[in-house]
Amino acid sequence: MTQGLRRQGTVRIHVIDEFPALVSSDEAPTMHALSGDLMWVREICMSINNTAAVVARSLTPLNASRSVWHAMRRLRTRPLADILYHDPAIVRSVFECCIVKPSLPIHKTVRRAAQLPEGPGCALLARRSVFWKNNQPLQVTECFLPSFWTQSLIEPKA
Repeated sequence: MTQGLRRQGTVRIHVIDEFPALVSSDEAPTMHALSGDLMWVREICMSINNTAAVVARSLTPLNASRSVWHAMRRLRTRPLADILYHDPAIVRSVFECCIVKPSLPIHKTVRRAAQLPEGPGCALLARRSVFWKNNQPLQVTECFLPSFWTQSLIEPKA
């Protein structure tokens, strides 16, 4: 996705927060985790030409964030794609897609990023998948803000 967004303009990543947290009952099953397992969480907001377009939440078991997925903790403002698409040992699951509900962790991330749209009919769409390396999961949930759709309808810059 990052490569596609770069065709639309200048992409910047703002790190909302990075922290240890208990996995939610929504996120646990796709990672083969137990609700309440300790995870390392990274939340970011991607902008295109200084307009917020995507809010993302990534998480992996805390011990994996210190071993298999240690690079996740050192990304700073670089995209997660920098560590995901160059390693043939990494396998990605299929996507799950949904309309974001207030009970979902990604909704809380969007709210922390101060990117909740206002008004009726402003449904947020999200997708998530899990990257696996050495039997360790890294789940990525991406929420597409209304400006994502208007940005991606614009002709790519030459």
